[in-house]
Amino acid sequence: MKIRRKFAIIDIISNQRISTQEELCEILKNSGYDVTQATVSRDIKELQLVKVPDNQGYYYALPDNSPIQNSRERMQRLFKDSVTSIDYSENIVVIKTLPGAAQSIASLIDTAGLENVLGTVAGDDTIFIVVKPLKAVKGIVKDFEELINS
Repeated sequence: MKIRRKFAIIDIISNQRISTQEELCEILKNSGYDVTQATVSRDIKELQLVKVPDNQGYYYALPDNSPIQNSRERMQRLFKDSVTSIDYSENIVVIKTLPGAAQSIASLIDTAGLENVLGTVAGDDTIFIVVKPLKAVKGIVKDFEELINS
């Protein structure tokens, strides 16, 4: 759910002028996310959002040098089009893809700023994702599966 929420935040601030955490929290709640202001505050910090001035005050934006330039829709599209299976063992998630797709999906995962993902290793059609802590693995697998099934 955290992955989906982060991509939702990126989409929201990319398409709307959001000037307060409370405003972002309300939009997320109206979109079906069960969030608190503290959760939104942590997400803003993890996504490294910045406040940008304009003639109306300040609004949230991705930093110019941010590697998080991916939208949830892009990730969904790549997962739906290219991922053939997702499984895990202990703290390693294994994603199987169509031939040639693993590196682009791994790059998306690496730049998504996922808190519990230490990193990925991609071959031609297989991605290994190292997750820490162990208890976060099932949640990450569920989030990835939702990208395929939504």
